[in-house]
Amino acid sequence: MATINLRPWREELRQERQKEYTGVLILVFMAAGVIWWFGSSAIESSIKDQEYRNQYIQKQTSALESKIKEIQELRNKKRELLDRMRLIQDLQGNRPVIVRVFDEMARVMPKELFFNSISSKGNQFTLKGKASSNDQISQLMRNFDASPWFTNPILLGVNGSDGGFNSFDMLVTQSTPALEEVK
Repeated sequence: MATINLRPWREELRQERQKEYTGVLILVFMAAGVIWWFGSSAIESSIKDQEYRNQYIQKQTSALESKIKEIQELRNKKRELLDRMRLIQDLQGNRPVIVRVFDEMARVMPKELFFNSISSKGNQFTLKGKASSNDQISQLMRNFDASPWFTNPILLGVNGSDGGFNSFDMLVTQSTPALEEVK
């Protein structure tokens, strides 16, 4: 006799497949959730690490900027001090020069000639004086020309005055001689 299966095997097979599909779907959702959780955790961790690195870089940058500012201030102070030192050295180096200039003025003066006033502006001297004759004024100009400490004597004017003396005005430029010329 033939066996007839009256059980609804197709429905059971469909339900079993439905359960398998649901199970696989749940596993896929769970795996996707786990993968999403690990991915978002990794991304979040990377973002936090990068933010920490950015903060560290900003902190180091601000520290370096303050050091750079301090270095600039120190360079400015150094430049100012060097300028002051150079000025002091120049003043100390030129201190004996004025003594030599006046000593040389005394040496180039001929007899019977004297200065009433001497004024200077930079390295230009204005001389006002009296001489017994025009020859002494000419001799003074020649002596200034021959001196290593003076150049370019210019006679501004000569006036006759009472008492037999002639008044004169003269410009002369101071020069600094080479070391060989001074000896």
